[in-house]
Amino acid sequence: MLKDLTEIGQIVQNAVVFNPRNWEMLAMESGSLHQAVENLFTLLEARNIDYVLVGGVALLNYVKGRNTQDIDLIMALADLSNVPEISIEQQTNPYFARGKFEGLQIDILLTKNPLFRLVQKKYAVLQRFLEQEISIATVEGLLLLKLYALPSLYRQGDFVRVSVYENDIAALLYTYEPDMNEIVQTLAGYIGEGDLLSISDIVEEIKQRIQRFQSGQDDNSSS
Repeated sequence: MLKDLTEIGQIVQNAVVFNPRNWEMLAMESGSLHQAVENLFTLLEARNIDYVLVGGVALLNYVKGRNTQDIDLIMALADLSNVPEISIEQQTNPYFARGKFEGLQIDILLTKNPLFRLVQKKYAVLQRFLEQEISIATVEGLLLLKLYALPSLYRQGDFVRVSVYENDIAALLYTYEPDMNEIVQTLAGYIGEGDLLSISDIVEEIKQRIQRFQSGQDDNSSS
């Protein structure tokens, strides 16, 4: 599990620094990323902003091995307007915005999307990080968001992100064994029938992959 805000800063720093695409445009000193993360959550707390940490950093609270270059938050547009320090660089639809805070990239899932609002209200817990409490998505909340995004990523032909998301889902299923029937049923109220069938198929394929892995472990232990 994540231990403190410095660790979040280290995760983001490593992802930025060790990505060759960033080498020529890296404008921040190493310590600045750490400080930006701490400053961001301090500011959100001071302004009483209702947010939830999601995405790759949130996932690292539950499983190891994920990397990310940004901070993902669920927020209402009204709350976002109360944090002008986050400069909005892109908002192509009513559900997503991208901004910068002290050089740190912030991806924002806006609560105008009913599922994002559900995750914010029902699938979030408070985690203590040093002197602060951070609102972070639960395992079920992360699964809802990952599964919700997959049909769109398939339609876009975004193979890399599909692979990342499916691996994230598999890691959460393997580690925590959540009630996937309940999660899929919850999604049914927010997506079309075709997408729901696709998601159900994806979940079954991931479950089969996990079963094959577990069977392989059993075979190795008995040999």
